[in-house]
Amino acid sequence: MRAEVQQVADGTYLVHGSNTNWVVLTDGDTATLVDTGYPGDRPLLLDSLAQLGSSPEAVAAVLITHAHTDHLGSAEYLRAEHGTPVRLHEAEVPHARREFLHQVSVGTVLANGWRPGVLPWALHAIRSGGTAHVPVTAPEAFEVSLPLDLPGRPVPVHTPGHTLGHCAFHLPEAGVLISGDALVSGHPTSRVKGPQLLPDMFHHQWERTVASLDVLEKLDADVMLPGHGPLRRGPVREAAQRARELAV
Repeated sequence: MRAEVQQVADGTYLVHGSNTNWVVLTDGDTATLVDTGYPGDRPLLLDSLAQLGSSPEAVAAVLITHAHTDHLGSAEYLRAEHGTPVRLHEAEVPHARREFLHQVSVGTVLANGWRPGVLPWALHAIRSGGTAHVPVTAPEAFEVSLPLDLPGRPVPVHTPGHTLGHCAFHLPEAGVLISGDALVSGHPTSRVKGPQLLPDMFHHQWERTVASLDVLEKLDADVMLPGHGPLRRGPVREAAQRARELAV
């Protein structure tokens, strides 16, 4: 299986998994991995590293925007097999350990099955391991608002709502925002193309999700790497404003 790897800037790569994206930040022989896709995306994840001349052993840390299964899928595999630290916002650490699960339920998906795209998306999610139990045994917390001492020097930005500890990652020098699921550019369950919020059923707290757009709007970035959908070029400020308009 070949992953679709897209170079965004020097040492910055967006990878499109089966329905979820992840990001690889490289610096010499080391890398930072932001998110890991579904459990079933593991061959694509490993291929994306290989295409960049990297490997699981070269990954200094896995940063997780939030602990939904389609982003956390191979985190524990990398930690257990290769000793890779898995780091999240402190509010997301117990979520990663699966002390609780703030994720759309099967019942909610079925209740929304009449909406365009929902059932095909749900079938894909199930086939890709979206209902698998994938806790991270020893997740670690990072500090927000300060550059992490990792390849890419990503700055965690707390953007709660989708989950309590959701974080985007800002790359100030490159003018890049890794937005996770706080702001996306498409999704199989949405007919809208371009900047938007995921449908309401996917968010733990809708009002806080909308409020987090204010945080993203203040960031100086003109490239957005979302958790779902294609890369978007243009001021992130405008993308956040557009998503807010659609959310009203």
